[in-house]
Amino acid sequence: MIDSDRQNVVILGGTSGVGFETAARFAAQGDRVVIMGRDAARGDAALSALRARVAGADVQFVAVDAADALDAVRAANEAHSLLGSIEVLMCSTSTSQLPVLLHRMAPTMIGGWMAEITLPPLHMTQAVLNHMRAARRGSVILVASDAAKVPTPGEAVIGAAMAAICMFARTAAVEAKREGVRINVLTPSLIADTPGAAMIATDPFAAKLFAKAAENAHLGVAVPADLAELALFLAGPGSARMTGQVLSVNGGISVA
Repeated sequence: MIDSDRQNVVILGGTSGVGFETAARFAAQGDRVVIMGRDAARGDAALSALRARVAGADVQFVAVDAADALDAVRAANEAHSLLGSIEVLMCSTSTSQLPVLLHRMAPTMIGGWMAEITLPPLHMTQAVLNHMRAARRGSVILVASDAAKVPTPGEAVIGAAMAAICMFARTAAVEAKREGVRINVLTPSLIADTPGAAMIATDPFAAKLFAKAAENAHLGVAVPADLAELALFLAGPGSARMTGQVLSVNGGISVA
């Protein structure tokens, strides 16, 4: 029998960055967590790190390539079998693409970038949604980017992909509310202390772009803990009346 005080949580992209930090915080409050990612070795390393950080953490790993719709369904079903139910899904996948001015992109890059960024959270949301609808409860939290809201040089395609995630979530939220399922989006800008931030620092154009953004973060550049805390709120009873919302976490870089 599942303890009604514990939530069963699935985090796509839970092996590093925001996803890992959020997994640790769910585990610390006694929730059962399945982290997902493409690399089994990284998954094992993340499990070891989570268990070292949180004594008694109930965490497991499921490998998945969520860009593949059928693999996303397989992984969602596996997680459901491991946990018995899924109350929370967080999709915190990152992109390997750095900002590039549109006129410098090869035509074939556009479709590839759109697929890489948008498909994993869309596929996993649909796959888990069937389980949540059947249980008539659940909270889905997608992590996109402020590029969805603020036109930024070099992010024409990234912004289009992030905007697609946001509109997908808002529309799915309207569809799922009758079954007690809530869907919300977090849209950070630059997040310090993540693999993405390290990657940005290696590219002159991206580094200059985000350095300018950081100057406007008068409340401080966001860190993984900022996103994790808000994810816990969106998964909990305090946000029971919230759905279809797109929330920026950016230290004041913009207010869009």
